[in-house]
Amino acid sequence: IFFSPNSMTELNEKDNCRLTEGKIHKKKQKAFGADLKNYLRCMVPHIESMIKTSNSRNVTLSAEEVIQWSQSLEKLLTSQSGQGIFWEFLKSEFSEENIEFWLACEDYKKTKPDHLHGKAERIYLDFVHSDAIKQINIDYQMREATAKQAQDPTHTSFDEAQRTVYILMERDSYPRFLKSKAYLNLLNQLQTSTSK
Repeated sequence: IFFSPNSMTELNEKDNCRLTEGKIHKKKQKAFGADLKNYLRCMVPHIESMIKTSNSRNVTLSAEEVIQWSQSLEKLLTSQSGQGIFWEFLKSEFSEENIEFWLACEDYKKTKPDHLHGKAERIYLDFVHSDAIKQINIDYQMREATAKQAQDPTHTSFDEAQRTVYILMERDSYPRFLKSKAYLNLLNQLQTSTSK
C-alpha cells in the first residue's frame, strides 16, 4: 500500500493528536487520583476539628456517650453529636445521602398534615427519583412504590425506603465507622482526658 506524502503527513498529525490526547487523559487521571488521595488524607483531621468545634459550642462529649455509639446504630443516631460525626464519616466515603435521607424522613414524620405534600415531593426529588442528585440505593420496585406513596403522602410514605437505608447503613457503613480512625481517635482522646 502506498501513501502520498500529504496523506502520510495527515496520518502523523492524527497519531500525534492521539498521543497528546492520551497524555492529557493520563494527566487528568493522575491529577484526579492525587486530588482524591489528598482529600481522603485530610478527612480525619477535618472530622477531629469538627469534634473540637462541636465541643466549643457547649456540646461536651463524654467517653461514655461515645462508647454507647458502639452498642447500636440507633444509639449513634439518637445523639446529635453522633449524627454529625457519622455524617462526616459517610461524607468521606461519598455516601452521606444515606444519613441525609434518614434524617429527612425523621423530620418528615413530625410534619403537620397540611405541609406533607410539599415535603414529600422534596424528599422524593432529592433522594428517590431516578435522576436525584443524592439518590439512595433502593431497588426498582421500592423506588416505584415510594413514588406512588409520595403522590398521596401520609406520615408513613417513606417508612419502607427509610428502613432499607437504615439496614444498609447498619450492615455496611456503621461497622466501618466503628473501626475508623476518626471514631477510635475520638474515643481515645476522650478516655485520655477523662483519666487526667
